[in-house]
Amino acid sequence: MKRTIPLWLGLLAFALSPVLAQSPATPTAPKGPTGKVHGHITNPTGASMAAGTVTFVEVGLSNGPGLTAKTSEKASASVDANGDYTADVPPGTYTVLYRSPGTPQDKVTDRFDNVKVMVGQDMLQDFDMSRQAYIDKLTPEEKKQLEDLKKHNSEAMKANEVIKGLNADIKTTTQDFKDADAARATAVQTLGEKASKADLDAKETEIKTAKYTEVVTLMQKDTAAKPDATVLWAQLGQAQLGLKKYNDAETTFKKVLELETASKKPNPVTQGAANAGMGEIYARQGKVPEANAAYDAAAKVNPTGAAVYLKNEAVVFFQMNNGDAQVAAADQAIAIDPTQPLLYYLKGQGLIQKATFDAKTQRIVLPPGCAEAYQKYLELAPTGQYASDVQGILAQAGQKVATTYKAPKK
Repeated sequence: MKRTIPLWLGLLAFALSPVLAQSPATPTAPKGPTGKVHGHITNPTGASMAAGTVTFVEVGLSNGPGLTAKTSEKASASVDANGDYTADVPPGTYTVLYRSPGTPQDKVTDRFDNVKVMVGQDMLQDFDMSRQAYIDKLTPEEKKQLEDLKKHNSEAMKANEVIKGLNADIKTTTQDFKDADAARATAVQTLGEKASKADLDAKETEIKTAKYTEVVTLMQKDTAAKPDATVLWAQLGQAQLGLKKYNDAETTFKKVLELETASKKPNPVTQGAANAGMGEIYARQGKVPEANAAYDAAAKVNPTGAAVYLKNEAVVFFQMNNGDAQVAAADQAIAIDPTQPLLYYLKGQGLIQKATFDAKTQRIVLPPGCAEAYQKYLELAPTGQYASDVQGILAQAGQKVATTYKAPKK
C-alpha cells in the first residue's frame, strides 16, 4: 500500500528591481570596420539585470546643424536575460551609456566615459552598479530603498538555501517511500524465490525499517528548520506510521491538520493524506468508528483521492481481519469507482468469513453478495492476481463462473 505524497517546497521570490527607472531602445548596427565590446550589467543589489540597452556615444561630437544626438550614437546593443551584452562598435573614444527599461532617452541609468575601441579588439566593459562610486551618487531615498532591497534579498537567499536543502531531503524521502513499497520484491530479488517465507518477511521488514527510519530522521530535522511546512510533517507522519509508532504518527498528523486549518491556502492533498493516515492508525488499533470518520474526512476534503483512500481502508481492515468493516469500506469505494477489480475481491473476502458448510452437499454456502462480488472480480480481472483463488472458491460453492472473458487465440 503506497504512502507517497506529491510534495515540494517553492523558493522565495527575490526583490531584484533596480533602484532607477528602466526602458528599451532600438539597437543600432554600425557600418565599416569595428571592434567588439562585451560586458555584464549588475544592479545595485548585486543581481544581474535581465534587460535594457547599452549605447555608445562618440566623444567630441556635439549637436549642431545636421548633427543630432541620434547621429552621435555610433552603436548600441540589447542586454539579454542573463544580464550580458555584446556590441560591434566603430573605432573611437566613447561615452558608454546603460539605460534600463523605462529610462527616458534624455536620462541614463549608468555611464562610463572615455572608453576607447580599436578595430579587431574585443574589450570588456561591465556596468557594476553595486560599486561604491555609483552608490554614492544615489539620493538618500534611493539609498534607503537599496538597503531595504539588500536586506530582503539577503533574508530570501538564506531562506532559499534552507528550502533547497529541504527539497533535496524530500527527494530522498520520496524515493525511500518507493523503496519501502517495493521492499517485498527487493527481498525476493536479494534472497531468491526459493527463500523461506520467514526469511523473506524478515528481509522485507529490515528494508522497510531502514527506509522509514531515514525518513523520520530527515523530517524531524527539517520540521525543526521549517515548522510551518505541512508537507514535511506529512512525510514524518507517514514514516512513523510505517514504523508502527502509532501515537507519534497520530500526533504528527494532527499537527498537519492544525497547520492546514490555519493556512491561507490549505492543501487538500496534504489534508487528505493526514486524515487517511489517522484512519489507518485507528483501523490498526481496532477503533472502527474513528477509522471510518477519518477516512470519510479524507474523502471529503480531497474528493479526487476518495476512491484511493477508501480502497486503502478496505485493505487495512482486510489485513486486520475485520470482515464487516472491510466490506463496508469496499462498498463505499465501489460506489465511487466501480471499475477496480480489487474492491470486489476485498468485498468477497470480507463476506466469505460468514460462509457456512453444507454437510449434505459437502459444499460451502456463500452469504448473500459474496458470489456476485467474486464474479465481478473475474469479469474485470479474468487473469488477475486472485483469479485462481476466486475460481476455486466458486467451484467449492458449486457456482459456475459467469464471465464474458474469452482467452485470446493462439
